[in-house]
Amino acid sequence: MLIISAEEIRNIFSMKDAIASDREAFILQTEGGCEAPPRINFDVGPNAITSFMPALVKRYPQAGIKIVSTYTENPNKGLPAVSATVILADPETGIVNALIDGTELTRLRTAAVSGLATSLLARTDASTGALFGTGGQAASQLEALMTVRNFSEIRVFDKNPEFIDSFIQRTAGVAEKFGTKIIKAKTSDDAIDNADVITTVTTSAEPVFDGEKIKPGAHINAVGVFLPHKRELDEATLRRADKIFIDNWEAIESEAGDFLIPISEGKFSFDKINGELGELILGKKEGRSGEREITLMKTVGFATLDVVIAHNVYQKAIEAGVGRNI
Repeated sequence: MLIISAEEIRNIFSMKDAIASDREAFILQTEGGCEAPPRINFDVGPNAITSFMPALVKRYPQAGIKIVSTYTENPNKGLPAVSATVILADPETGIVNALIDGTELTRLRTAAVSGLATSLLARTDASTGALFGTGGQAASQLEALMTVRNFSEIRVFDKNPEFIDSFIQRTAGVAEKFGTKIIKAKTSDDAIDNADVITTVTTSAEPVFDGEKIKPGAHINAVGVFLPHKRELDEATLRRADKIFIDNWEAIESEAGDFLIPISEGKFSFDKINGELGELILGKKEGRSGEREITLMKTVGFATLDVVIAHNVYQKAIEAGVGRNI
């Protein structure tokens, strides 16, 4: 069994690789080449969830599972709010042949969903961004945005202002690499003021910005929450969105509180959703058709993304001779 660490993943797998991996996963999912049941969530305790996410990718073939825990109080202990491990089974024997740091994989593949959606839906001249949240996922989200668009500045907002300064410090290197200025936003309104792309990656149970103040032509990536009783978006955002895309219908219908809460209140309908990102990639659905359209992508995550990226990382690790065999 090959054990692959977070550092080894970063050394052999770039954000561009992750975006390409997600693109492959969305196509495979849309074409019916995968089996990925909705995740199983266990409420371990207050603010503590452990989830199991299995998938089979028939093309390789490759079966695997991600075990991921979301403990929202972990940042107060200096630990990531989301931690994970991905396990792969050898397709010829069924014996586990890879144990991969799933925390790093989750950061990469989730950020790459935002990067992919932004590349497909945001205006090509997008130059101002807004990022909500500074947790373990945020730095990768920042890199994904800068990988697909030339941002002059990205404003960062967090409900805990003291977290923003340390976030800006630790992302200074990658921001300098892309020539992007990272700015501390004092309020959520400041963050989204004239923003071309807005990404939310929080664990909030309530909307994190006022949808009435989104500029025409903006694109939104809603990433942070995957529980039916939590949401980052308000009804105004959903009402004003001209095009809405999602990652996976089955997962969204059972987990996306951003939609389920307003649906329960009679303020939204799944009929307004245009389709999955895979359908957009394959040209089965139309994306942005005007500069003033507001576009939205909501992701809760599904296991095909994890198993595809884990498979690709494993193959690269074998080729590069990295990892530890036990």
